[in-house]
Amino acid sequence: MRAMFHTIAPRYDFFTRAASYGMDRRWKRAGVKKACLPPRPLVLDLASGTGDFSRLVQRQCPGARSVAVDLTERMLRLARQRQVERAVCADAVRLPFPNRLFDCVFIGYGLRNFPNLNATVAEVERVTRPGGLLVSLDFFLPSNRVLRQLYLAWLYAQGAFWGMLLHGRPRIYTYIPDSLRSFISIDEFSSLLRRSGYRGVETRSYLLGGIGLHWAAKGE
Repeated sequence: MRAMFHTIAPRYDFFTRAASYGMDRRWKRAGVKKACLPPRPLVLDLASGTGDFSRLVQRQCPGARSVAVDLTERMLRLARQRQVERAVCADAVRLPFPNRLFDCVFIGYGLRNFPNLNATVAEVERVTRPGGLLVSLDFFLPSNRVLRQLYLAWLYAQGAFWGMLLHGRPRIYTYIPDSLRSFISIDEFSSLLRRSGYRGVETRSYLLGGIGLHWAAKGE
């Protein structure tokens, strides 16, 4: 996975925008706008890629301090070039931060790629202060089985097209439907958050349940 993201890093943002027909930016802005952040929040941008959430938070809250964390150093180099000041290469299940540090954790398209979702949620909960927020944007499996198969086929076709166009390798972006086949639905992830001690879980669904935004507050 790290080697694959190293390869696609320079074109990752273009692919994300193009494959979502520009909707990716709107979804991320919605995630940040609805998050009720305190003055000068300390924010973790987990699975940060090139730091989209970090930059959006800094624009909305000029005094915000953001730490971008990703497993791929090449992504983090691009994030630093794009004015993300704090960038750390780390594993999501072994974050190098003390307990109860962050006011909010943003995760963009990272959940499916973590090998142990339960362990990652527990680690995110550990580094979040009581009452702090989790905001996640990701692909999910539609609940309807027919829509699920159509969605996976559409994602596969999209990935093959852009992989061939951008890299000459049609399989390089089909990791998205491949990672999604064994993943969960929006409602199932909401249930996991509640079982993990989060409250006030809110969701917003896009693409008939194929994309989901979650907001949840850690229990006091």
